[in-house]
Amino acid sequence: MNILITGITGFVGSHLAEYCLKMPDAKVYGTVFSHHLGDEMERIKHIQDKVTLIECNLTNRVAAAKAIFKARPDVIFHLAAQSFVPTSWKSPEDTLFNNIFSELNIFESVRELEMNPVIVIACSSEEYGLIAENELPIKESNPLRPLSPYAVSKITQEMLAFQYHQSYGLKTVLTRFFNIEGPGRGQDFVASNFAKQIAEIEKGKKEPTVFVGNLEAKRDFTDVRDTVRAYWLASERCAYGTPYNICSGKAWTMQEVLNILMKLSTAKNIEVRQDAERMRPSDVPVLLGDNTKFRETTGWNSEIPFEKTMEDLLNYWRERV
Repeated sequence: MNILITGITGFVGSHLAEYCLKMPDAKVYGTVFSHHLGDEMERIKHIQDKVTLIECNLTNRVAAAKAIFKARPDVIFHLAAQSFVPTSWKSPEDTLFNNIFSELNIFESVRELEMNPVIVIACSSEEYGLIAENELPIKESNPLRPLSPYAVSKITQEMLAFQYHQSYGLKTVLTRFFNIEGPGRGQDFVASNFAKQIAEIEKGKKEPTVFVGNLEAKRDFTDVRDTVRAYWLASERCAYGTPYNICSGKAWTMQEVLNILMKLSTAKNIEVRQDAERMRPSDVPVLLGDNTKFRETTGWNSEIPFEKTMEDLLNYWRERV
């Protein structure tokens, strides 16, 4: 089986590559963008000799087609994207262009090359956006009310995937993942940023102050190691052209996330200070998902407790700061 992972050096992509290599007779290919060949390569250093890397800017149609022709994939996990919500406000045009046209080029390349892989699309719970209290937990049928350019880009990706399935029969699988955390998460993301700051305080590299944004926001977290199992099961068992929520079914406030990490810390008397730069123009107050559809389709459940995820994340930063 040939497997192509776009964005293989990313947080989820690197974990997914490691998981796919455990599958019998699997050959793993991954696209990398030349601008990202620095620190991100560290994530796959331990498996780099076991995967085939293809340097490719997916926003270029010709480059995308060459990558797909080389991999000749049976399964594509399309993870490459601008995935940081705050960046989408600072550079909405780049977010929309990168996320939409990368996917479009994959679809057109697959179609023109007359290939027929399963294509798993990394969609997002951010698509739901503004949620009313009586809509929790969120089902796939809930209206989409996006609150960021990133969310708009993901809705567009999902609609394209639906359209290409209906129009051309492409085997697109739509996975709406809620928040993903674990060792290897980039420092721009909230829980990982808290963990990095605390690790720096423990090492005496930072004053005992943790800077935070909105601590009232609630998010549904899934460990990245549970996430990659979900991706694999989605490729095998999910219907095409229809969305699936993938989540734990439990929401944590950012205050609770911070409390867990501080309880795990050896440092004492840490001050918590709000930073205006970390506040968003509009923030989704609660994202709590209903995973019934995906669970009943695949048999998947999240297995790693959130406290264990936070412990492993803090240890990850302790080894690196």
